[in-house]
Amino acid sequence: MLISTNSPKQITLEEFLQLPETKPESEYINNKIYQKPMAQGEHSAIQVCLSSAISQAGEPQKLAMALPELRCTFNGCSIVPDVSVFPWQRIPRKPNGRIENRFEIAPDWIIEILSPDQSSNQLINKIIFCLNNGTQLGWLIDSEDESVVIFQPNQQPEVRYDSDNLPILNLLTDWQLSVADLFAWLY
Repeated sequence: MLISTNSPKQITLEEFLQLPETKPESEYINNKIYQKPMAQGEHSAIQVCLSSAISQAGEPQKLAMALPELRCTFNGCSIVPDVSVFPWQRIPRKPNGRIENRFEIAPDWIIEILSPDQSSNQLINKIIFCLNNGTQLGWLIDSEDESVVIFQPNQQPEVRYDSDNLPILNLLTDWQLSVADLFAWLY
């Protein structure tokens, strides 16, 4: 469950970004602070395996990179998706080419993994916020019923199960993943 941290006064995004990081991470959405739930076994396994698989498909040819628990600050919010995927050319870099610490753009692909007792509506709202700010693809993974809800701009959400292949960023043309493959990582 995302927990709203009640503050005696509303704080600005700039003030939020000056606060010490929390474990698990806190997010700033609609002028409120929410602390993410502590990841549990299934969540962690999916997050690690999926991040690794996407990066293995995208990094060798410098197509894309998957970054788990990356703070993305844009359009007045600061979120920490379970997995953020960026095309290689959109990864913020320092003048020397090294990756930036601060990402002030929306991910091109946001992946959220529903944890027990977590609000699916909070995660859906976060995905929709990202889609409204340039994100091309969102997944909401539910390990309880082994499904993935797909979000794309200007389309109705779609639920996928079993052997259904999942949509991925177009630039990862040589990689496919089915819902069954994703949940096989739990066994």
